[in-house]
Amino acid sequence: MRAGGGAAVGAAVFPVLRRPLFKSIPVVKKIDRCERLSDAAVRFERDSVTLGWEERLRARARRRSDAGFEFATALPRGTILRQDDCFVFEAERTVVRVVELDEPMLVVRPPNSREWGLFAYHIGNSHQPMMITDDAMVCPDALGMDQILTYHGIPFVRERRPFTPLGQISDHQHSMAR
Repeated sequence: MRAGGGAAVGAAVFPVLRRPLFKSIPVVKKIDRCERLSDAAVRFERDSVTLGWEERLRARARRRSDAGFEFATALPRGTILRQDDCFVFEAERTVVRVVELDEPMLVVRPPNSREWGLFAYHIGNSHQPMMITDDAMVCPDALGMDQILTYHGIPFVRERRPFTPLGQISDHQHSMAR
């Protein structure tokens, strides 16, 4: 506030209003597979975005590529991004490839079908996300998960690897019996 009859000489009134309030960024609404890019997109500049499993479950998000290119995704609900999915930006002549981040995991390798069922039951009953491969069950190395496995006598090893959970159930709840 000024006690005079106007603004001071050379003073800028609300200089913040001169800058744009929002930065416009490109938005991608569909996924292409890297091996099926159009002839034009094959010649575009290449970049990558390395994402952990939770980030790959977010269909709508603001992202930054590994080289610093900012963009947003507005994909259909339930979309799970996977290794070698690509985002094609025609105007920027850029293709951004999804890379699955190696993250700390607990890996269980059951020796027989009975233990496959038993171990899957205990892991599922603890409401933990799980991935099943040809030879293992994989869970994120979340706080307390190693204790759950140990309590149930489930042998495991720690590894760093990409993770994609089996599926997402929205609003999964148990009702209390009255």
